[in-house]
Amino acid sequence: MYPVLAIVFLVVVLIMMGVKVVPQQTAFIAERLGKFNGVLQPGINFIIPFFDRIAYKHSLKEKAYDIHEQICITKDNVQVRVDGVIFLQVIDPKQASYGINDFVFAVTQLAQTTMRSEIGKIDLDKTFVERMVINHAVVAAIDEAAIGWGVKVLRYEIKNITPPATVLQAMEKQMQAERERRSVILESEGKKQFAINVAEGEKARLVLESEAQKLQQINQAEGEASAIRSVAEAKAESIRLIAEALQEKGGMEALQLRVAEDYIEQFGKLAKTNNTIILPSNLADMSGVIATAMSVIKQEKSK
Repeated sequence: MYPVLAIVFLVVVLIMMGVKVVPQQTAFIAERLGKFNGVLQPGINFIIPFFDRIAYKHSLKEKAYDIHEQICITKDNVQVRVDGVIFLQVIDPKQASYGINDFVFAVTQLAQTTMRSEIGKIDLDKTFVERMVINHAVVAAIDEAAIGWGVKVLRYEIKNITPPATVLQAMEKQMQAERERRSVILESEGKKQFAINVAEGEKARLVLESEAQKLQQINQAEGEASAIRSVAEAKAESIRLIAEALQEKGGMEALQLRVAEDYIEQFGKLAKTNNTIILPSNLADMSGVIATAMSVIKQEKSK
């Protein structure tokens, strides 16, 4: 009874030792008598107990590894502390097992040396703006070497770039000076624009005033011309009416009376406005004055 149970138990143990269940996205490296025998794929796999063994186990997932902080010297001889993170994926489990002893250690060391080399090619001011260039350079350098290790470098990212405290203070002063310079420039640009706006406003005011004066002069000239035209037309009309009246009966007698009245009226005004009066020699002979005026009118009429 006991020997049978022992045999059954031994068979069960052998079966359990011979069956290997490999999880998804995982690869097991099987060795037979110390020699590579194959890569066990995800699922159920069978091996020969005591002859075969699982020598290595690799995850085929993408993994991130920290790159420890290190001191790098820039092109302008400034020491900075740089750390990062690298993303790896095993693509050949056999090469990852037998191509190198510890591919994670090798990749991190290569990443540090490559980072020091790339930082040494650029100035401190450019290290903050050329991170993508540095990242791509590190990935290209490591990927070329890691291809024989069965791993793929997917990407590398710089986490921190820390300059010395004295450099940070100098950079802060430089940034403050730059901000002050921009403030002064903006203020001067504002004053310049204000002066330009004032000058343009004054120019527009002068132009509008000159246009207004021009229109005023034009309107005044047109008004004066219209007034002169109206006066001339009125005089012409009055002369025409006088001429027509002279042709009628009693016209000449009326004209003589009008001339006498105007003469006396004007002479009276002259006496009121002047202290010195020049009297004509024939002032007493009013009829002679009227006769003289009438003779001039007749001459003009005869023409």
